[in-house]
Amino acid sequence: MDFWATVTVLFRRWYVTVPAFLLTIAGTFGVYAVAPKTFISTSALVLTLPVTGGSVPSDPAFPNPRTNPLVSFDQGLSMTSSILIQALNTPETGAAVGAPPGGAVTLKITSGGTNPELMPATPFIVVVCEAPTAELAHGIVTKVTALAQKELRARQIKVNAPPTTYVTATVVVPPTQADEKKGSRMRSAVVAGALAFFMSLFAAFMTESFVGHRRARRSGPATPPRVEAAAANGTRSLAGREG
Repeated sequence: MDFWATVTVLFRRWYVTVPAFLLTIAGTFGVYAVAPKTFISTSALVLTLPVTGGSVPSDPAFPNPRTNPLVSFDQGLSMTSSILIQALNTPETGAAVGAPPGGAVTLKITSGGTNPELMPATPFIVVVCEAPTAELAHGIVTKVTALAQKELRARQIKVNAPPTTYVTATVVVPPTQADEKKGSRMRSAVVAGALAFFMSLFAAFMTESFVGHRRARRSGPATPPRVEAAAANGTRSLAGREG
């Protein structure tokens, strides 16, 4: 069936397509209204070296030169960042901050890349949380941000690093106020609307088929040509015998 034939059927069966279209609109808005809301909050930290560098001078008379921590980045900070991200991404850590595996909260801790398995060599730690409420998302990001700083200090204490060489995690983007993520709700509404639209088309064509079959039954079955021919031959034969 071509396009114009389809349009003709839709207009001819307007008493089916119009209610179906209105139900489609209502269903789309209904799905959008009842779809669960998701709020997202983020924060970012950067690892920096102390102004005297990451080593202790062997001779106190010749201390290490003082440098700007924001321009002193090396591969060691990237490795420390990767270790810290792996430690924070454990299920136990997620459960401790309120984001257990399989729950309604999604927690992602990366170095800024979209694929955690291919983490770029950067000293950044980016925390992203999606939760059903704005307060929950913001609270979890705040907890993880503080936990990252605490975990970094604990690991340096564990390896007996000199306190003057401790790497620090500086918050460059504080936990943001959670914003609603409307993309998922909109996708759900679009899918529901598309399904309802196709169902309205199906209803229109089913009505067209039903009306056609009903009209055919009312008009009565047509006599097949072969039956008519046989009846005519039989009449002629009977008339010949009588003659």
